[in-house]
Amino acid sequence: MGPRVSADQVASPVAAASHRPRLVVCSLGVVSYPLALDRQRDLVAARQAGDTPDHLLLLEHPAVITIGVRGRAHPHHLLASRATLRDEGIEVHDVARGGDITYHGPGQLVGYPVLSLKPDRCDVHRYVADLEEVLIRTAASFGVEAGRVPGMTGVWVGNDKLGAIGVRLSRWVTSHGFAFNVSTNLDHFRFIVPCGLEGRGRDIAGASPRDTADPGGGRGGSRCRVRACVWPTRRLLNRE
Repeated sequence: MGPRVSADQVASPVAAASHRPRLVVCSLGVVSYPLALDRQRDLVAARQAGDTPDHLLLLEHPAVITIGVRGRAHPHHLLASRATLRDEGIEVHDVARGGDITYHGPGQLVGYPVLSLKPDRCDVHRYVADLEEVLIRTAASFGVEAGRVPGMTGVWVGNDKLGAIGVRLSRWVTSHGFAFNVSTNLDHFRFIVPCGLEGRGRDIAGASPRDTADPGGGRGGSRCRVRACVWPTRRLLNRE
């Protein structure tokens, strides 16, 4: 999706004090999970203090499995030992977001909105529904018909999951976010029960056909995916 970035490039969360846009969109390329987590923590603190505007971080992770609050109560959803995963080049991290267990890796567009929901959007369910709508509209822009499944979080194509969502809120400032499968290595999902959903389809990449979600391929296709995700986000969050 883009070049790797150094710690220096993602270290500072504070934007210029004057003429700040309502939503700062950062397309960061490939970023390690710990570095992205640190960036979010810094941004959350700055947003809570009123020192920076809302941000949307769009990036890609090297192969990593993350285990949310609910996932730690179900350790059997991790189907391989951490030693085996290390040999496969897959990191494992326990994280503070909601949700169960999920996989991130190359070919997956990850979005981390750091937004203040005050004063008029202090509704977790509405926020999650808005993120689902962002992914549904993004898929539609590439001709992929995605939707919701009653009682479940995320975005689906039939019985298969196209986009996962897991969020954290602190003093009504959001972090973590969504993962949108485009050309993800689906073989790595064999190491987990994705989102703890036993027997419920599988994660899919790019729907069918795969190139529907990656027009042109390569870096140009990646830029198209990023742009297609930005505009629904701006519109739904009233930050145009």
